[in-house]
Amino acid sequence: MKQIFLLMLISCVLSSCLVMDNTYTGVAPGTWRGVLKLENRPKIQNKKGEPLPELMNIQFEEVTGGELPFTFDVKYTDEENFYVEIINGEERIKLDDIKIGRDRKTAKDTMWIQFPYYQAYIKAIYEENVMAGEFVSLKRKNYSIPFEARFGKSWRFTELKKEPALDLNGKWEVDFLDEDDPYKAIGEFTQKGNHLTGTFLTETGDYRFLEGTVQANKLYLSCFDGAHAFLFEAKILEDNTLLGSFRSGTHYQTLWKAKRNPDFKLADPYEMTYLKEGYDKFTFAFKNPEGKLIDLEDEAYTGKVKLVQIMGSWCPNCMDETSFLVDYFNKNKTMDVPTFALAFESHRNSDKANQAIRRYKKNLGINYEVVYAGYASKKEAGEVLPMLNKIISFPTLLFIDKKNQVRKIHTGFSGPATSKYDSFTKEFDAFLKELVAEE
Repeated sequence: MKQIFLLMLISCVLSSCLVMDNTYTGVAPGTWRGVLKLENRPKIQNKKGEPLPELMNIQFEEVTGGELPFTFDVKYTDEENFYVEIINGEERIKLDDIKIGRDRKTAKDTMWIQFPYYQAYIKAIYEENVMAGEFVSLKRKNYSIPFEARFGKSWRFTELKKEPALDLNGKWEVDFLDEDDPYKAIGEFTQKGNHLTGTFLTETGDYRFLEGTVQANKLYLSCFDGAHAFLFEAKILEDNTLLGSFRSGTHYQTLWKAKRNPDFKLADPYEMTYLKEGYDKFTFAFKNPEGKLIDLEDEAYTGKVKLVQIMGSWCPNCMDETSFLVDYFNKNKTMDVPTFALAFESHRNSDKANQAIRRYKKNLGINYEVVYAGYASKKEAGEVLPMLNKIISFPTLLFIDKKNQVRKIHTGFSGPATSKYDSFTKEFDAFLKELVAEE
């Protein structure tokens, strides 16, 4: 009898009649490939809807037109609870505010994945190995992008392994040819075989962690983090320069070109923002979310070095700078440097703005004052702070000494995806300690 049972069991296994139950109650654990489905525009257009002649003959045949790809992992903490980790190069973004239920309209299992900082979420119907839905950003009116994901695919743009036509490693001088506001940037690329990572540094910040591929004479880079939805495509020309398109979500597109230039530099971030003539100090008085008036001239701050950060909770570069400040003061707990963040928010309603500030403080563990200063407009911020020549960037950081004199103003922030990050952190530490040590 035992031998008959054993033969039946072996036969059943070989014929695949045994089905193992999935012990997980949600989506399949492991790596997924997601795409945001932008409009398929094989030819980048100007604002009149006309194709740009520079790109007329460039075909990006290695990829599906209009798809912005990214990868993510689904990780379970137990049999019922899991989180999502979005991957952009070296960056990992943990999303654990996830709700699962049955959508009343579709009567299908649906998942809501909330981004912690950027007032955005993914809503998707899911089956075992497929998700389909939309990415929604609440910062823009009626703004959503179709989203799809499939389990078990770890490649980003393509599985192809075409031999790269050029080694892109190094520093590139970049021109973004926006019709209204062209600007310069530095491209920093790291290439290992077909795999490409890097970022673009501008005078106001950086494009954070980009990841992609080089296929023959084409390059592809993307980033998706809940605030950015960036897609770069370019052709390597015969003179070893680059020409391509840059798209940000469904709302922006422009042309860019680049040439290798290890000596190219952007404007000095310490020379762009300054006090105007007729002003000898920087002042402000705003209420924090609890209703307390925070005044820089309060006696509690007299005779102390102070930092003032001009920022917004919606701004990824501001988040990078804020994370640096929080980490710095957690490591230097004995340093008495009152720090203030003036938040210019994407809400004109002060109650909604203060709700966003509270979430931001909680999520980032901020231990200094963050006050609502106004709407997220550089022009309006300049009107609120008339002592500055202008607000060029969110963020902007002011160093104020014990005599209430503005000693330095740093415009923009180059985050951990850039080569400038380490040098900034060392400069910051040395200069702040120098101010604290002054009589």
